[in-house]
Amino acid sequence: MTEFWLISAPGEKTCQQTWDQMMVATTRNNNLSTNNKFNIPDLKVGTLDVLVGLSDDLAKLDSFIEGVVKKVSQYMADVLEDSRDKVQENLLANGVDLVTYITRFQWDMAKYPIKQSLKNISDIISKAISQIDNDLKARASAYNNLKGNLQNLERKNAGSLLTRSLADIVKKEDFVIDSEYLITMLVVVPKTSYADWQKTYETLSEMVVPRSTNLLFEDHDSGLFSVTLFRKAIDDFRHKARENKYTVRDFQYNEQEMNADKEEMTRLSTDKKKQFGPLVRWLKVNFSEAFIAWIHIKALRVFVESVLRYGLPVNFQAMLLQPNKKNMKKLREVLNDLYKHLDSSAAAVIDSAMDIPGLNLSQQEYYPYVYYKIDCNLLDFK
Repeated sequence: MTEFWLISAPGEKTCQQTWDQMMVATTRNNNLSTNNKFNIPDLKVGTLDVLVGLSDDLAKLDSFIEGVVKKVSQYMADVLEDSRDKVQENLLANGVDLVTYITRFQWDMAKYPIKQSLKNISDIISKAISQIDNDLKARASAYNNLKGNLQNLERKNAGSLLTRSLADIVKKEDFVIDSEYLITMLVVVPKTSYADWQKTYETLSEMVVPRSTNLLFEDHDSGLFSVTLFRKAIDDFRHKARENKYTVRDFQYNEQEMNADKEEMTRLSTDKKKQFGPLVRWLKVNFSEAFIAWIHIKALRVFVESVLRYGLPVNFQAMLLQPNKKNMKKLREVLNDLYKHLDSSAAAVIDSAMDIPGLNLSQQEYYPYVYYKIDCNLLDFK
């Protein structure tokens, strides 16, 4: 369970006191959650108008970045294909696992200088994540095309004898080559009909060369036989073969074409291997970038919302709670109790909602305290 509740409450006499009260309420006797202080630096407040506008912008930016974080992690899982169990160890933020990063969050002063306005900081983040989103689209498209082409070729070389490529099965010596009159045909015969084939192939049409059939390859259901006949009998032979439930494959031995196919497969396979390493590295680096940006946006939202709700001077304690899964409802009640004095209208809505069955409050998720959820369950394994 990796869901966090990022909340804030105004400083009582001191912010430490706010923290102590919350700790007593949620951990002393009831183990409702594991808690950490969430450190937000002294950001520039700006005007009330700017904060109100920014509050909406940050909400949109929050869900945009969450979407990008999920896309990058999901694509990492797609690229790692058979080693999906390795995905989690590649999804790190600043070189540590996500829970550690969030619980020990420190504002990145170098990337997001706090002398800048809140609007500028959010613009820096927005620009960087849009760039990651665009790069991901381009890289994924190139890699998926390569992978798709390779899979198509692999599919051509697998599957049943009725459809698969025969280039890796047949050899030059299986065919009569460059004869003006004779041609070697390839026929797929069900295993249950081998005996019938041997008895009848010479008489399926005129001009079949006696004793010219050879079994070249078998799969689960059928065998691939060669048979030599005169060119003028091709159409008649095809027709009679079909009547007897044998399938004549359209195939002419052409060494250049067959080699080109093999070379293409080798080239695609090599290209895919070459691109794999750099792509995984790019995904790792940019997952980290996007995730770090996302948590900074959460910090900005808490800051803006706390100033708007609790007023100036800035005096609030941001706290990160990791709810104990079994006690989430109880934790919510305890927090509402602890903070209902902050906003009587929110408390009234919550109290009435608790009495009205079927009213789902979680859709608007408004509480007397500032609250944002951080959900680290990023991978939606299908």
